[in-house]
Amino acid sequence: MMPQQFTHKVPSLLEPIRLQEYGVGVFDAFPTKSALKKALKKGYIQIDGRLASSATFIRGGETLVLTVPENQPAKKRFILKLKVIFEDDHLAVIHKPAGILVSGNHFKTINNALIQNLKPSRLEDATQPQPVHRLDFPTTGLLLIGKTSTSIRALNTQFKTKRIKKTYYAVTIGTMNGEGLITREIDGKPSQSRYKVLQSIASERFEQLNLVALEPITGRRHQLRKHLMHIGHPIFGDRDYGKEGLLLKGKGLYLHAHTLKFEHPFTKELLVLKDDFPKNFKKLFDTAI
Repeated sequence: MMPQQFTHKVPSLLEPIRLQEYGVGVFDAFPTKSALKKALKKGYIQIDGRLASSATFIRGGETLVLTVPENQPAKKRFILKLKVIFEDDHLAVIHKPAGILVSGNHFKTINNALIQNLKPSRLEDATQPQPVHRLDFPTTGLLLIGKTSTSIRALNTQFKTKRIKKTYYAVTIGTMNGEGLITREIDGKPSQSRYKVLQSIASERFEQLNLVALEPITGRRHQLRKHLMHIGHPIFGDRDYGKEGLLLKGKGLYLHAHTLKFEHPFTKELLVLKDDFPKNFKKLFDTAI
């Protein structure tokens, strides 16, 4: 079987960038960062005739050549209807349901369902749409998607420079202070989360349940869940960071990514996107906030 070869001409760039960052979404055969790293490790990519690595920087004007030794097997599409909150040629925002992974080495992921739910981008650097951040398996809410290689890089930069603001809502257990800042380290790294109690109801079994607004200032794995457990008020339904004996069978995690606020990297429009509260929140609290 003859190898396949794909070529990409790098446009002018404002500053040098690592190939493993720039190349995400450039080649359809390796659309994600992890897939691109595998291609580099296997020696599939050359820059101006020289073998590239994950440490290679590009400065603009180079020619990238991807050589795949054999045809990649056709990727199956995961059939899942997704609610699209916003979409244009550059990016999209969708509602992530509970109980599904965003991406990874699994078939049933949001990533594998995107292509059938979103319109193809008409831009020159259009690529397979992909999430630019993560939500935990049991978490619901807004997920930001890049539809071009340029958009994916721009959105990743906005996340790194903390220009994308996220607001979550959770239901927590126990009597809480009105608001506060949690600064406990996670995995040895500085971590900060801001919270504010909006409503509370008495509970015979759980003492008190609270509707809490949450703003993650840093972005560590499971940060909000770990921080709330640390202050003694775990999220209702959290099987990993909850209190023993305070779980209800059949109830999911009461954590919802409700709002995304950011400047569109190309139109420069300020986008403030919101997702409806899940039904389980509405059964407990007045969510007209």
